Amino acid sequence: MVGKLIHKKGTGERGQSLVEFALILPLFLLLMFAIVDFGMGFYSWITVTNAAREGARIGAVGADSPTIQQRVKDTAGSLNNSNLTITVSNAKGNSGETVGVTVNYKYQLITPLSGLMSLVSGGSIGPNINFASTSQMRLE
Repeated sequence: MVGKLIHKKGTGERGQSLVEFALILPLFLLLMFAIVDFGMGFYSWITVTNAAREGARIGAVGADSPTIQQRVKDTAGSLNNSNLTITVSNAKGNSGETVGVTVNYKYQLITPLSGLMSLVSGGSIGPNINFASTSQMRLE
């Protein structure tokens, strides 16, 4: 019996899966946060673009500046209006001219990813990302 060693399978690897999980969890969470922020940011960008187009369209049929701004706010209803800036040029102009609508939106990252992005980019990408869209249409 002296020469025999009894070794049960797996007894030396009890904490291995816990250690692997602890190593992979931060990377997994980082990936999930990036997916969520990218999706919400992409949605905000599409909404800003559509709002500028809608504002220019109502301006092309002769609406005044407050009406255009209200249409843009209504179209971008899911976004935070306090971060929305609307600029209207040549509203109520002459037929054949163009009306322009510029919409700026300051998107705030919703996950803790902003601190890491600021650290990695040296501060050039912070907790806010600016989206802007300009649309012009000919007045009817």
